[in-house]
Amino acid sequence: MAIELKGVSYAYNPGTVMAVRALVDINLRIEEKSFIAIIGHTGCGKSTLMQHLNGLIRPLEGTVTFEGEDIHAKGFDKRTLRSEVGLVFQYPEYQLFEETVFKDVAFGPKNMGLEEAEIRERVIEALTLVNMGEAYYEKSPFLLSGGEKRRVAIAGVLAMRPRYLILDEPAAGLDPVGRRNILKGIRRLNQSLGMTIIMVSHSMEDVAMYADRIVVMNDGKIVYDDVPADVFSHDEDLEAMGLSVPVMTKVLLGLKRRGWDVRTDCHDMASAKAEILKAVAR
Repeated sequence: MAIELKGVSYAYNPGTVMAVRALVDINLRIEEKSFIAIIGHTGCGKSTLMQHLNGLIRPLEGTVTFEGEDIHAKGFDKRTLRSEVGLVFQYPEYQLFEETVFKDVAFGPKNMGLEEAEIRERVIEALTLVNMGEAYYEKSPFLLSGGEKRRVAIAGVLAMRPRYLILDEPAAGLDPVGRRNILKGIRRLNQSLGMTIIMVSHSMEDVAMYADRIVVMNDGKIVYDDVPADVFSHDEDLEAMGLSVPVMTKVLLGLKRRGWDVRTDCHDMASAKAEILKAVAR
């Protein structure tokens, strides 16, 4: 099953002189168990698109369906939808409010009306998934590091056991260690649990390393939707949109255009070095 957008358009302040077009005729299908990155310059419509996926925003035109059902149709259960499609906003640690980590993660399951035993099971499971053991349970979330707060916020969504997890810049503002821990944890959710990941990011290195599909947006439209290697092959177009490609990919594309027999789908230093050495030895 999937989340699917068909002909979705949206504008802020429609019908006024302050109208701002945010999405234009978006057609997008997100299959279960995939890892999709959505990229684009600031203001291109990424966050607006993301909020359409679990019904926070209703399209002015077009439809959004979840498992074949229109999520804005009369009688559709949006509460169930939002337990299946979890959304973590950028800097979610600002949404922490309970006195302990355990209570904060338990907030969502409690609102689902679950029994105490089930709530406890889910909280422990979610915190384990983000590598936060029992030592964290009674700590104040406000005394944690930035990366730890981010993991608590993600655990709060995971405790609702969503099948789809939408993340807006999950590694923004973190130091390199915190960034790596967050992204590895997200990839583990996708690979080990089969959770569908939709990640908005400005980091080309991150999306190249972790996503299996990249959607590029510009001026409210989808301009590319493909595997990372094919998307990054359009490096000149991406740069014209204010984006970039991973540094190592840029090096390999340059060599390829000069006649070197190299693959261009190597996005990190180690694999790019190995590919260049192989080409030199031929």
